Amino acid sequence: MADVVISEFLDEEAVDRLSADFDVHYDPDLVDRAGELRERLRDCRGLIVRNRTQVGASLLDAAPNLVIVGRLGVGLDNIALGACERRGVKVQPARGTLEESVAEYVLGAMLVMLRRAMYGITEEVRAGNWPRTKVTGREAGSQTLGLVGFGIIGREVARRAEAFGMRMLAYDPFIEDDDPLWAEHGVIPTTLDGVLTEADVVSLSVPRTDGTHHLIDAEALRKMKPDSMLINTARGGVVDDAALAAALGNGVIGGAFIDVFEDEPLPPGNVFEDVPNVTLTPHCAGLTREALLRSSLMIAESVRDALGPGG
Repeated sequence: MADVVISEFLDEEAVDRLSADFDVHYDPDLVDRAGELRERLRDCRGLIVRNRTQVGASLLDAAPNLVIVGRLGVGLDNIALGACERRGVKVQPARGTLEESVAEYVLGAMLVMLRRAMYGITEEVRAGNWPRTKVTGREAGSQTLGLVGFGIIGREVARRAEAFGMRMLAYDPFIEDDDPLWAEHGVIPTTLDGVLTEADVVSLSVPRTDGTHHLIDAEALRKMKPDSMLINTARGGVVDDAALAAALGNGVIGGAFIDVFEDEPLPPGNVFEDVPNVTLTPHCAGLTREALLRSSLMIAESVRDALGPGG
């Protein structure tokens, strides 16, 4: 059996590097075959996953020799950290490899929503219509950007948004108001309510924890401006999806760009069916060729170091 099992997509260069030193079983669809995955883990020492493989206590029990779990991403809500700690299993996320891609996604989503002509209008123009008044947009420089979470991703977003001349607010309870980080990025620290009530565009970049579950619920959405926009590249569950769908349908907020959901993939008959002014993407904010390569190589090297070169 393999020393290293890779149950979701990994860049081929990273697979090749690991294969030079270890017996590697790479199957990007293995996550969908739970029984086979458990069997493959019987002798493995290194497991590499993305966000779909649920590394819970039961799966850990099927891998008695496991030394390290490499997570191709930064969110760890699909990994039972306590169970890993009790077993002495190292958990290595791909921190520092996805921030640029996610920040570019946030800015792209913001611009698309502000410039309404950039989406949802192609077929009308193709048909010979000319709906110019329908798509009058807004300039980024006249908007206030609100950041919920001011970690690495939030700062990368701010660094890019500063070029547009945006006024920027941020809420992060783990950074003191007098921290020089705020001034360094041209951001004003405030409360969550301050972000929600003042921002024209609200971007979320916080982890999924007990404290952030449904952080953006119906009450929070009602505090936002009627023409404001929400971008969620954080984690599924930070936003109450049902509340957001209702808020969009009722005109409580103006639009949303959502990349992560409580249920992934979205099930048939989900709450976003026929909801206006929303763009849904499949948890892909960090999926660029460059980020995939960076994260793959980082995790491959982390697994290699943990297991020891030469197997």
